[in-house]
Parts: sequence; C-alpha cells; structure tokens
Amino acid sequence: MTINEAQETVDSWIKTTGIRYFNELTNTAILMEEVGEVARIMARKYGEQSFKKSDEEVNLADEMADVMFVLICLANQTGINLTDALEKNLAKKSIRDAHRHKNNEKLR
Repeated sequence: MTINEAQETVDSWIKTTGIRYFNELTNTAILMEEVGEVARIMARKYGEQSFKKSDEEVNLADEMADVMFVLICLANQTGINLTDALEKNLAKKSIRDAHRHKNNEKLR
C-alpha cells in the first residue's frame, strides 16, 4: 500500500465505519496518546523499565499502526498529501545533512 492509498483507505474507513472524523484538536490529543503508548513499549522493551503484568500482551507494530492511522487522519483533515510532504522533507534533510552525519564523531 502506498502512502496515498493509505490516505484514501483511511478516508473511506472514516466516512463509513467511523461515521466522521473527530475534530483536529481531538485527533491531535489521540495522536499524543498513541505516541505515548509506543514510547511506553520502547522504554520497557529497549530501555531500562520493566514490563508490568498489564503490559504482557503489548504489540509494538499495532501501536505504531495506531500512530500512523491518526497521523493520516490529521493529514486528510488538513489537506496534506503525505507522499509530497515526505518527499519534500527527505529532500530538505538530504541537502541540510549532506555532510553533517558523516562528520559526526559520535556516530563512528
């Protein structure tokens, strides 16, 4: 699935199963909540925190997909084509960071 197809699929799902989009502020709050769930798993799986019994059945991939879903909702609501945005962002980074990381002693 391309990013554009994902945007179309989410839009279709929202308009049928979801009935309508939550407003942008609500979706921003939901996005922060979903990112927090990813952070919690990362802190426990790769960081120094331990899992709680309630965390035993966590699914990092599913939580990341939740983040993508809500981000796509926000992009759709605000008229952002994520394919174009990502391409422009990568071009910006490629110019800005052309030598930055290669010359970073911390990365060697």
